[in-house]
Amino acid sequence: MRHGRRFGDLELSALAVDVRELLERSVTSLRSHLVTRPTGRAVRIAIERQLDMLVAPALSLVDLSSVAILDYSCADEVVAKLLLRKRGPAGSAFFVLMGVKAHHRDPIEAVLERHALAVVAETGPGRYNMIGVGSDGERTLWSRVERSGCVRAGKVAELVAARGQRRDLDALLTRRLVFRNPASGDLHALSTLLRT
Repeated sequence: MRHGRRFGDLELSALAVDVRELLERSVTSLRSHLVTRPTGRAVRIAIERQLDMLVAPALSLVDLSSVAILDYSCADEVVAKLLLRKRGPAGSAFFVLMGVKAHHRDPIEAVLERHALAVVAETGPGRYNMIGVGSDGERTLWSRVERSGCVRAGKVAELVAARGQRRDLDALLTRRLVFRNPASGDLHALSTLLRT
């Protein structure tokens, strides 16, 4: 499902992907199981095709809530490779993994660590976490933006006043774990973009 989110003069394209629905269209069996690399690849390619039709920047919500089994090879295809391919300058995609349950965490975190990646994940109703690789400073700063929801441009300097925090903010922006509105300069937690 494609739609847009408006922030003043900026429209952020959005794509909500129900992985189970993609599995039903792409793969004939094991509809709620992501257990082979080819299955994961088929899902990732289907998501990439949909993202390619959006105007950047784009927010992609990848819903894993109906996925009963997620193995490491599928986590590598659907999470890590998707992040690697769509986070570069041409991709301009921000990702939130929705419906991440306890049994999803080990394979997702293992592939994120292997590729030195991080992602925002909904780990409970209305509860978001940064999972994967990140420094303590990045995690602390991400948590502050998450709690605030939005940090107005004029307050960003206060947010990063601590030593080294500018570098942490740059890392969060580069890794697309927070969103900076290019028109206003405001910082948004990705979870806030979901509610707008």
